[in-house]
Amino acid sequence: MMLAATLSLQAPSQGEIPQAVISNKVIRARVYLPDVQAGYYRGTRFDWSGVMPELEYKGHSYFGQWFEKYDPFLHDAIMGPVEEFAQMGYEKADTGGTFVKIGVGTLLKPAEDRYNRFNYYKIEDPGTWEVKKKSGQILFVHQLEHKDYGYKYEKTVKLANGKPVLEIIHSLENRGEKTIETNVYNHNFFVIDGRYTAPGLKVIFPFELKIDSTRISKLAEAKDNTITITREFVKGETTNLGSITGFGADTADYDIRIENHNTGAGVRITGDKPITRLIFWASLKVLSPEPYINIRIEPGEEFRWKIRYEFYTLDN
Repeated sequence: MMLAATLSLQAPSQGEIPQAVISNKVIRARVYLPDVQAGYYRGTRFDWSGVMPELEYKGHSYFGQWFEKYDPFLHDAIMGPVEEFAQMGYEKADTGGTFVKIGVGTLLKPAEDRYNRFNYYKIEDPGTWEVKKKSGQILFVHQLEHKDYGYKYEKTVKLANGKPVLEIIHSLENRGEKTIETNVYNHNFFVIDGRYTAPGLKVIFPFELKIDSTRISKLAEAKDNTITITREFVKGETTNLGSITGFGADTADYDIRIENHNTGAGVRITGDKPITRLIFWASLKVLSPEPYINIRIEPGEEFRWKIRYEFYTLDN
């Protein structure tokens, strides 16, 4: 289906939100579909495709609402393994000029000193979205016509046949006149079994973590290759360990495990491109390791990458 290119200012009711359910008889997931009129998320921070409010495996749930206030235009009113691309063309645009966010469209630059990902920017052109669904997968195609940074972006959310595996497969084709130089990260908004963030939650990496001493937290401890939650969060608390280092240039370091030892649910996240930056953030109900990759695409060329989620239980 091709989606219209005009914007609505009214939030949809739950029954109006375009969505789809995919299953491979091992995993069941619900996915919100991008729509400029009635889409669940119409903010300007995150890629509109792949918003996932539910994923269930062996009686465990992995995603869900972690925030209190919902507004379709709010920058973080979003759920699941969602992604954000760095803006392109913002610095050289004049006030009233345009810049591009992949998965969102062409945005207008207001009078401000610097780009703020937490702001909403007026969308001049949301491009066109096409969505194709099969029983165990959804293909999203976003195309944007822009002289400098036009693109065709394809993203497939796919459940592996008969396995507890979710894959997010991407391709980005540069259809503009300038080189696309950006980065993208997955925010990984994990809300495991709906529990509060508390001791018993661990995030495990294949390398020794190095963290700026000024970012030491009373809520989370980083030791050797593991981040552990040290006490239960209360309403309003968050922790951000800043830019974590210690990873190398090998794709083997893009290998992250999140385990909830209170409920017995786990997930392993791997990627096929090297990590270039790593953030860890958590709040009352959500735990988010955020690995970045860099993207550079010459005009007429294409870039591909994949993220894999393998779900498991700790009694496996």
